[in-house]
Amino acid sequence: MEDDLARRIASHPKYQELKAKRSSFGWWLTAAMLVVYYGFILLVAFDKQLLATRIGQGVMTLGMPIGLGVIVFTIVITAVYVRRANNEFDKLSDDITKAVLK
Repeated sequence: MEDDLARRIASHPKYQELKAKRSSFGWWLTAAMLVVYYGFILLVAFDKQLLATRIGQGVMTLGMPIGLGVIVFTIVITAVYVRRANNEFDKLSDDITKAVLK
């Protein structure tokens, strides 16, 4: 019974759609995160002067808000993924469940 259920789910067109959309979206977000993170690391490695540039008269340098931006970017793309998963991916999952368990 379980093998038959797994086979029906795997062959369902909406499952194929869900798998493709989720995978594609995940790879785009991964690429964006890698660009942002490694961009920051490359700045740290090769342009310390830029990151050490003071902002105003205080002790804050340009590297601090850029580093904070990397952290905020991570939170934002996580929220984007969760929102899409809760709306689009969960709806597809429910449609698959209803269709397969008839």
